[in-house]
Parts: sequence; structure tokens; C-alpha cells
Amino acid sequence: MRKFIKAFVRDERGVSAMEYAILAGIVAVALGALASGFSSNIQSWFSDLNSKVTTAKTNAG
Repeated sequence: MRKFIKAFVRDERGVSAMEYAILAGIVAVALGALASGFSSNIQSWFSDLNSKVTTAKTNAG
């Protein structure tokens, strides 16, 4: 049993997969933070676009 545990601790085959998983988690958190920061800007942009389309529709009709 002791040999198995030592071999398991020394085995580095899964280390790169774990590093990629941690990196993917960090990227996901960063994208979430950016999305929440830009949400008000995006909402404002769509609101402005909606008012322009409504104005264009009113002027055309």
C-alpha cells in the first residue's frame, strides 16, 4: 500500500490537465467579471439603438 501511495504522489501525468482546469476556471471568472462590468454599457447601447429604430420607423410611416 505504501508503494502505491508513493507512486501516486510521484506520478505527474495528470498535472498538466489540472493546470489547464485551473487556468480555464480563472478565464471563466475573468470573463464573468468583464461581462458584469459591461452589462450597463451594453444595455445603454441597445436602448439607444431601440430609440433610433423607433424614431426611424415613426419618420418613415
